[in-house]
Amino acid sequence: MRLSQGAPGAKILAFGGYQPADIVTNDDLAKRIDTNDEWIQTRVGIKERRVAGPGESEIDLAVQAGGKALAASGLSSSDIDLVIVATCTLEAQIPNASARVAHRLGIEAPGAFDVNAACAGFCYALSAAADAVRAGSARHVLVVGTEKLSQWVDHDDRATVVIFADGAGAAVVGPSDQPRIGPVVWGSAGDKFDAIAVKDRNSFLHQEGQTVFRWATTALHPVAKLACERAGVDPAELSAFVPHQANLRIVEAIARKLGADNAVIARDIVLAGNTSAASIPLALSRMIERGEVQPGGLALLLGFGAGLTYAGQVIEIP
Repeated sequence: MRLSQGAPGAKILAFGGYQPADIVTNDDLAKRIDTNDEWIQTRVGIKERRVAGPGESEIDLAVQAGGKALAASGLSSSDIDLVIVATCTLEAQIPNASARVAHRLGIEAPGAFDVNAACAGFCYALSAAADAVRAGSARHVLVVGTEKLSQWVDHDDRATVVIFADGAGAAVVGPSDQPRIGPVVWGSAGDKFDAIAVKDRNSFLHQEGQTVFRWATTALHPVAKLACERAGVDPAELSAFVPHQANLRIVEAIARKLGADNAVIARDIVLAGNTSAASIPLALSRMIERGEVQPGGLALLLGFGAGLTYAGQVIEIP
């Protein structure tokens, strides 16, 4: 990636992902609601998703993913001095998730804050972590995206229950002799704030699917290209394209317009569903585990969701 003379850098040391054990297939859903496997796969590309149990919280998911990323990084809990958790599904906003996750992982007295940019949350949090490392505000940062969307979905509403799922993904960010996390391109479309929303604490998640689909498939590929441009990377140089796993049709539409012909395209949604802020780190951690991408390759991350918010950046795969 483009290197500014004398500029300090940041890099991702490791990823980690976690999914709950309970698998819900399309056939399982068809026993409860008016749907079927063909209908779901044709419209959103999902075959199955994971759902947390009643005693498993988004904090539990975050601890599992964060612990895996920390172990893979080769660092200890005492090396982490900032924890950032991206989530939009906390049952209660106070206390925040990050301090609880840090405590559960044995990280003593770190800086700790949450980010709510919905499905773009991990990219927002990753950018904040990289900036903190480059500025010297932190040396090692644990970034976690975690969601328990099943507690905010009406399980009799086929428009949402077939899509949303639970999971967590995490990354450890540290210093580098050169930039290995590219500049973020982020923004919002607040005029569409009600396209994905929870009206109040007694309501379920509502999504205007066609509005979101049109926006995502027309407005976001320029963001992806600009993220590559600011990193000094041609899309043809990308080893992987890891967009938010919102809908397989959206993923493939953006990928075609990006022109990243040599990149492996993340399609984790097929077996994981839409896990909001967790989807990008969860997908990339699984791609690394399966050997689909190699260390040192370049990956474009692109998050987008409620707000509406979006963010993209190029990273070097650890």
